[in-house]
Amino acid sequence: MAEETKKSVTEASCANEEIVKSDVPAVVEKEEAPEPVPEAEKVEKPLEEVVEGENDEAVDENKITESVSFKEESNKVDELIDPQKKALDEFKKLIHEALIKHEFTAPSPPPPVPPKEEEEKPEGKKDEESKPEEKKDEEPKPEACEAPVETPPPPAVEPVETKHEEKPSESVVVVEKVEAAFEENKETIVHEVTAVAPPQPPAEECLPAPTEEDKPKEKTLAEETTPPPQPEEVELWGYQLLADEKSDVILLKFLRARDFKVKEALAMLKSVVAWRKEFKIDELLEEDGIGEGLERVAYIHGVDKEGHPVCYNAFGEFQDKELYNKTLSDAEKRSSFLRWYIQFLEKNIRKLDFSPDGTCTIVQITDLKSSPGLFLFKTELRQATNQALQLLQDNYPEFVAKQVFINVPWWYVAYNRMISPFLTQRTKSKFAFASPAKAAETLFKYIAPEQVPVQYGGLSKEGETEFTTADPATEETIKPTSKHVIEWSITEACTLDWEVRVLGWDVSYGAEFIPNTEDGYTKIVQKSRKIGPSDEQVISCSFKIGEAGKVVLAFDNQTSKKKKLLYRSKTKHSD
Repeated sequence: MAEETKKSVTEASCANEEIVKSDVPAVVEKEEAPEPVPEAEKVEKPLEEVVEGENDEAVDENKITESVSFKEESNKVDELIDPQKKALDEFKKLIHEALIKHEFTAPSPPPPVPPKEEEEKPEGKKDEESKPEEKKDEEPKPEACEAPVETPPPPAVEPVETKHEEKPSESVVVVEKVEAAFEENKETIVHEVTAVAPPQPPAEECLPAPTEEDKPKEKTLAEETTPPPQPEEVELWGYQLLADEKSDVILLKFLRARDFKVKEALAMLKSVVAWRKEFKIDELLEEDGIGEGLERVAYIHGVDKEGHPVCYNAFGEFQDKELYNKTLSDAEKRSSFLRWYIQFLEKNIRKLDFSPDGTCTIVQITDLKSSPGLFLFKTELRQATNQALQLLQDNYPEFVAKQVFINVPWWYVAYNRMISPFLTQRTKSKFAFASPAKAAETLFKYIAPEQVPVQYGGLSKEGETEFTTADPATEETIKPTSKHVIEWSITEACTLDWEVRVLGWDVSYGAEFIPNTEDGYTKIVQKSRKIGPSDEQVISCSFKIGEAGKVVLAFDNQTSKKKKLLYRSKTKHSD
């Protein structure tokens, strides 16, 4: 027994060592990744070069192209490499076992103290119940011991001892007979003893051993007849686990978030399911009236060049003191803000396409304009953003295809150092940064100009009816100290609509119509004038044409910097 206990102790200790070893990598991923100095320098250098080196355009362009290097992996199972396929199959097998055992929705185990008290109480009762039985057994023992002292022959004592445990009253009668006449009735005593001795139920008492063995057999038979338990159903973002190929796409997110370590991915999946149950996501989706006034803080607008929905986060809106105090002034309001943000995120995630060929990630644009003092001196906003960031990383794996920070001020280098320990290396590899002078150019690297809101350098305007995001725009570059011309040929009577924009303007612009006939005369459509940086962002025009000719747009850039030109047009034929 001692050897067995030693073995069990060593086995348990080995098991504990294995568990500890398996938990360590998860911590190393999050904590040790940001520690090396070279990685920190890599993150800081792009910030400094983009913010400070605005005149060095070649450097900025290189930084933008470097940020494009991250590419999303395929969600098609057939295109996965063999180790990833095996990891997915093993992951699905473990999830199936967990669903059968109801490990996702099983209630949390009770605290350790109450069960101990409940276990001790029945043991105490058992001891109390066993005590009277022991007393009953002890009472006849002194009588049985007195009998052999008075009777010299030992053989008479043995039957008495075997008999008193079953019927103590008969043993007393035998003892009295032995005292009255031992020699005369010796044979009768022996006959009486032997007559009483045969009805022994020890054989019957020995039967419980086989009956105990038979009981489990009966249970196993009963278990065989009962149907197996039905696996529980668990849904994430509207899709049931292990139901179809869309479920595989969701499971791949968890595997990629944990570098295809199956056990860690399963632990993360269970944690996400538990958090969603605790946070009451289903009830939150139906809740109304939260997040009033926050429509401009976070919103979805358009898609990027690969079809990902684009989410804009404008923290500069919190410069409004009334909105700030209403949203972040105390812990309860910050909690309400987080609930609103999670609700906003959940509603938009459910609009994604989780098929293997679909788009199931979003692009995040974080605008840091007009927010220098907010993050440095407003602890409430810093706490809320850190909490939101942690919730997103822990419970929404691989939902961000790209994270672009625009209008990055000088102080963001220090702030980035503060939040880096909370981010994995994979998450940080999706980051891109741009100074105010390069914000629009950086966005155009990922998003078409017609999809970018006007306030960020694009052509998309709210409530616009003439042009929509479906009308593509053209990008051209106006060289320094030069003129640039755009011409549209008109072959029949029609109405021509167009809109143009030069980033940063400080350029002269005009439009005219030149007919094809020799005796025709040029019509000034828009008089040439210089447009400053603070003037109109987008210039629109609608011109009705009754004859063949051409429309000419002229741009004159007298500055020493090249300019980004955006324009688009459409023709409406006259009846």
